[in-house]
Amino acid sequence: MSVFPGFGRWINQNLQQPKAESRRSENVETNSESEKDTNNEEEPSYDEEEMMKQNELWKAAEKKHPWHDAPPKVKVITKKGLCHVNIELTFGLDPDGVFELFTSPNNGSIFFDMDMNGRPLLASKSRKVLKKDGSRQTVKLVKAVAWDFLWWSGSFPIHLIVDINKKDLTAKYKKEKMMFMKVFKGNWKIEPIYVDSERLCKQKKPKSLQEYKTCSGGQGRIASKVIMDQYFQPYSPFNLPPISWFIRDFTIRTTKTLLKMLQYASVTLRE
Repeated sequence: MSVFPGFGRWINQNLQQPKAESRRSENVETNSESEKDTNNEEEPSYDEEEMMKQNELWKAAEKKHPWHDAPPKVKVITKKGLCHVNIELTFGLDPDGVFELFTSPNNGSIFFDMDMNGRPLLASKSRKVLKKDGSRQTVKLVKAVAWDFLWWSGSFPIHLIVDINKKDLTAKYKKEKMMFMKVFKGNWKIEPIYVDSERLCKQKKPKSLQEYKTCSGGQGRIASKVIMDQYFQPYSPFNLPPISWFIRDFTIRTTKTLLKMLQYASVTLRE
């Protein structure tokens, strides 16, 4: 279940396009009855008025000075077989919107890539809310990652447990079950970027959203910075070269590609 139900549907509607016009196709996730959240507690709501205002500010600015997301910055450290990947990237979209891109069950259409022969690079198989406490949720996800190697192709399942914190715009994840991987875990957080602070706030550097709203007269755009740390280590004998090299390259490359796809989606929403 989406943290922002209305915005989640809006994402789904705005990102689904015919194959002939887009590199992404429709992928609507379905859940079995046993996987639906039965907790009747209302989910936290986003500020719809503020979201729409940011949307208008971004649309107006795009006509004059288009925002360009830089490619993800990636640092890789491998120590005693454990690979640590640190990734930083920006989005021309406010933090609540980026959070929804990352967490909405309706984001399946984002991950279609025609280079995968019309298959989604990342497909959602099921989603089950295990625990919900206000702005925090613990969710069990089953995903399928597509792969191609020479003349072979297929997909392998990933079972993840994800702790989502809407208040802090953070998430932690770890594998419950995953082929080849002894360790697979990570976390990400979203930080605001006060895009127009230098122009509208003059010498004052805002330290909070409220300060930014005040000094910019409510006319300042907010972008987002995402920081992700991912750790993985293959089981033996897959942790030995040359197999380990292939697994490391595939994992890092796939993660970067998925993040770039989310960036492309933010451009669609912004425009």
